[in-house]
Amino acid sequence: MVNPALDPAAVDPAAAEPSPSTSAEKQRFAKTRFVANAGLAAGATYQWIVKPYRDGKFKKGAKGRTFALIKAGLAGAFAYNRLKAAVDNAKGDPLLSKAVAPLTAGIESLKGLGSKLRKGNASDADLSSLQDVITGVKSAGQSAGAPVTDKVPSLSQLGG
Repeated sequence: MVNPALDPAAVDPAAAEPSPSTSAEKQRFAKTRFVANAGLAAGATYQWIVKPYRDGKFKKGAKGRTFALIKAGLAGAFAYNRLKAAVDNAKGDPLLSKAVAPLTAGIESLKGLGSKLRKGNASDADLSSLQDVITGVKSAGQSAGAPVTDKVPSLSQLGG
């Protein structure tokens, strides 16, 4: 028989599970997750929204407009989701959280961008705002020692 006083797992089974990493490891993983999520948001934004917009694919009468708008709508929703996740990740690192905190309002302003893009109602101002938020997140990561590079998600990743 196991003496409960000597075996914490006998009293609390959760105590037998491995504990979370040290605070330094949590911070490192927070930066890693921040970089991954911000990179996916930046890649989706560029590949599926900015590039087609510059190429005129969202204009009425453009060949493939409907499909481009659907992809852009999915990318907008995906980018918003990944940016929110990146901000949550940044909270795990003191330096990142200070750098990203001012961007939270900008990210919230993007909430309806996916549906605007899907419906073809996005304006130059909407795209400019999106690019400003992405640039701000990249700059915040860079200043906190977590440089963000664009990672283009596949269409299947955009869909969920």
